Amino acid sequence: MKKKSGSPETTKGPVRRFFALLGPGLVTGAADDDPSGIVTYSIAGAQLGTSMLWTALLTFPLMAAVQMMCARIGMVTGEGLTTALRKKMPKAVLVLMGLALFAANTVNVGADLSGMADVANLLSGIPAACFVLLFGVAIIFATIWFKYNAIASILKWLALSLFAYVITAFLVRPDWPKVLTATFLPSWPTSHAQWATLVAILGTTISPYLFFWQSSQEVEVEKARGQRTAASRRGGNLQELNERAIDVGVGAFFSNLIMYFIILTTALTLHKNGITHLDNSKDAVQALVPLAGHFASLLYAIGLIGVGFLAIPTLAGSAAYVFTETFDFPQGLDEKMFRARAFYGILTLSIVLGVVLTFTSIKPMDALFWSAVLNGLLAPFVLVGILLVACDTVLMRNQRSSLLARITVGVVTVGMFVAGIAIFLV
Repeated sequence: MKKKSGSPETTKGPVRRFFALLGPGLVTGAADDDPSGIVTYSIAGAQLGTSMLWTALLTFPLMAAVQMMCARIGMVTGEGLTTALRKKMPKAVLVLMGLALFAANTVNVGADLSGMADVANLLSGIPAACFVLLFGVAIIFATIWFKYNAIASILKWLALSLFAYVITAFLVRPDWPKVLTATFLPSWPTSHAQWATLVAILGTTISPYLFFWQSSQEVEVEKARGQRTAASRRGGNLQELNERAIDVGVGAFFSNLIMYFIILTTALTLHKNGITHLDNSKDAVQALVPLAGHFASLLYAIGLIGVGFLAIPTLAGSAAYVFTETFDFPQGLDEKMFRARAFYGILTLSIVLGVVLTFTSIKPMDALFWSAVLNGLLAPFVLVGILLVACDTVLMRNQRSSLLARITVGVVTVGMFVAGIAIFLV
């Protein structure tokens, strides 16, 4: 099979080559730890202590398998996930899926903006409403104005802000023997609250918007290299697929590492001191000050704002990809605004509605948590479609995912169905 242009194989030096390989997988993994994820993990740590640390070990390989399957679909078909699903599902099903994704993502965008603004208000004293408008307009402008390569570069650098949570966890000086015991000896959920938290963790870690974003970014990468037609983008040789596996693996590991340390930090500070209820992200920052120090709370705040700028374009953009691919409209971050009016219109509408939601009476923490639960309920249905595509020899041009990958994603699908059903039965 012909080698596609722009491969990192020409980059000299192992370190430079490694970082050159990091792209859509890293950004998608980092975007997974958006303010919704941060809040969900904070709630898990505050309410349940270290009993949910083991979930990071569970979700890492599962997330990596799902995201790599989505990446493979984008690379091999030369088109986004929705375009592939269009060949396996009725359009009406895709529209319903898109509407559910748009609703969940828009609530998530609004809650993310609210969380970012609350923290910015705490740091500056400027009213949070001003930051909501500022952040919303800035993200819309940057997404429409900049080309894909510039946006991808910015998102990769914003991913560094998440290391704030690793540093914060070490500042609280954990009792590592107890922490490791909680990590490697799972505590199975027994109550409705624990099951809801588990579904929320699964929903924000193995989240539908990431599936669509991952495959679409594979297409964007190829477009940026000059391959503007689907035919020129189809197929990928073993080296390309292995390189993307490294990228996706690093992104998934990074995402779950951050998840682990957020749960750990809040478990050893908030939960340990009886603070189990959080109304907004500002509460979490303020609660950390007397327990972990000003520097730790500042790092928590900076990380939340930084990753918000990374995640919101991903949230709004994924729904835009779904709708425009469903109806075969022009789409993509490299397209001119007037050519891809529907794509940029849906992306902008999601962010604008998210801004509007911040001025309602909905509590941001509740919105963030339950949007994660909604994603957890939606994800297994999307995964069924992904498996149908991944198992299709014709669609995948005899480059299907491995049997192990298909079994792993099948287990994820069944597991998320079971966890979702358990919410209503326990």
